Formats: sequence, structure tokens, C-alpha cells
Amino acid sequence: MDAWFVTGLLEILNLTTYFYTSRGIVRAVDGANIVIQRGEAVGLVGESGSGKTMTAFSVMRLIPPPGRTVSGEVWLDLGRERIDLLKLPQAEMRKIRGARISMVFQDPMTYLNPVMKISDQIAETIVLHQGFARDEARKKGVEILEKVRIPAATTVAQYYPHQLSGGMRQRVLIAMAISCNPALLIADEPTTALDVTVQAQVLELIKTLKRELGMALLLITHDLGIVADTCDKIFVMYAGRIVEEGDVFAIYGDPKHPYTVALLKSTLSMDEFKEKLVTIEGTVPDLTNPPKGCRFHPRCPFAMDKCRTMDPPLIELSGGRKVSCWLFE
Repeated sequence: MDAWFVTGLLEILNLTTYFYTSRGIVRAVDGANIVIQRGEAVGLVGESGSGKTMTAFSVMRLIPPPGRTVSGEVWLDLGRERIDLLKLPQAEMRKIRGARISMVFQDPMTYLNPVMKISDQIAETIVLHQGFARDEARKKGVEILEKVRIPAATTVAQYYPHQLSGGMRQRVLIAMAISCNPALLIADEPTTALDVTVQAQVLELIKTLKRELGMALLLITHDLGIVADTCDKIFVMYAGRIVEEGDVFAIYGDPKHPYTVALLKSTLSMDEFKEKLVTIEGTVPDLTNPPKGCRFHPRCPFAMDKCRTMDPPLIELSGGRKVSCWLFE
């Protein structure tokens, strides 16, 4: 698609990322389409193994071998021009990554350097993208640590990652991600390894920073409760494909795709008593050999013969809703 037709801050078009393994080709992301507007909070939800993280890694051009993004477009609006991130040389992509688009990962200890002080790790990003002198970048790093609500920021800046709690390490990752005022922050399961109280604090911090800095947010999670409290719009992903998208209130109030319905039914809430936990029958399919037709049909209570043989198109409903299901043909 020509860049002229792209309207969002970020538009992912027919994104396809495969992993070429000894077992066969893993179709991790298979034709995903996602649009994020400036300042918008978007949730990407689905079970583990549905392709959410690989979608984000594809956007950031961080797919590990033997993976490869084989087709699609990822258009980023820079204001004066729009660029397809998938066609950029690596040197140009490094200028985008961390400056225009930043990412907060699930496990901070995997992405923080264990032998560098916190101040040096934040300063490294600022020096690289903003050209500050090292000492000046360290001072700015302390200011950013204060912005992410880290107490005694000057002292903490001299710590190493192992000296911090999980919640503090996640705040440091967030500080690094926002240090260059990105237009888009991608948060990949940012509260997975944290206890419930710290989860709430980190999510509230992300919401506050989004508002204060005017960033767009792509929140990747399997927790629909987090999305309801944080996002404006939801994309539901199953087996590498987007199966439903729409406004958060519309989807929670009237889910259309059987998978979305099942996800919501299996969610626990303090406002609703359930004698028995509802689960989704079956498992996420093996993406080296996905089912023919609709990939959800082996688990779907409404599956028809057509569902077993033909891929459903993405059908546009009223109010900007879209659903990939033959029930709405």
C-alpha cells in the first residue's frame, strides 16, 4: 500500500513473520493489520503463543533467528514524511528504535546490563539519540528516574540492576524507554513478573506518563482487566491473526468473535461471582501446521462446515468494529 493512504501514527499492514525451524515453518504472525493513532492507547490481547510479542518484535525489527519478517508493511508517521520501517537500512532503524518507538519488555533482568550502573544505562540511550555529553546525559537520567516515581533517584542511579526489586527494575526500563520522548511506547506484558500491588503501581505509572508525554501506547497482554482500565481500542489476536478489533467499551459490552466471547467468559472479576471457572476448551494450535479454514474452529462451539475449509475475511461492522468470523458474513 502506498504511504499516501496511511492515516495513523503507526499502521501495520498484512504483517507476516515466520520462523524457519527443523520442525517446519512456524507462522508466528500471519497477515496482521493494526492501526494506532497519535496519543491512542491500544491493547493487543490473546493467549500465550498467539503472536502478540512477535508482532511487536517485528515492528521493532528485533526478530531473533531463525525468524524473519517475510512480507507486509509497517508505516510510521514522522510528521513531515511516512516511512516503511521494514524497508529501512539497519543503521536508520537504530535511529528510530528508542527515539521514535520504544519498548518495555516482560523481564527487566534480561534487558538490563548487569555490570552497568543504572545511570550509565539510561545515559547511553540519551547520548545515542540526543547527542548529549555523557555527564549531562547522566543528570537527565536522574530527572527521568524521578519522573517514573523512583525515590532517592540520585542514589538509585548509582545502583546495579541486581540491587533493585522487580518493580524498581521495571521502572528503570520504563525510564530508559521514555528518555527520548518517543511517539509510541510498546509495553509487552509489563507486569507479568510483579505482585498484584506493584502491578497496579506500574500500570498507573504507564497511564500517567502516556498522558503527560502525549505518547501513543501499544499494550500487549493476556489480561483483559488491564486492557479495560488502560486502553481505548482492542485488537484480539489468535494463532498469528487478528480476529476482532474495536472500541474497548463496544468489545467488552458486546463481543462478536467466539474467541473474544470465550476470553471474556474466562476472566475473573471482583464484581461478579462465579461458582465455576469457565475455560476455553482445547489449546492454541501448533503454528507449524495450523488448522485449515478458521484457526479457532477446533475450539469453537459455533463452527460450521465452512469454518473448517475457508479462511473468514475481516468483516466490517457498524461503529468501526471488525471481526473475522463466518457468523457475520
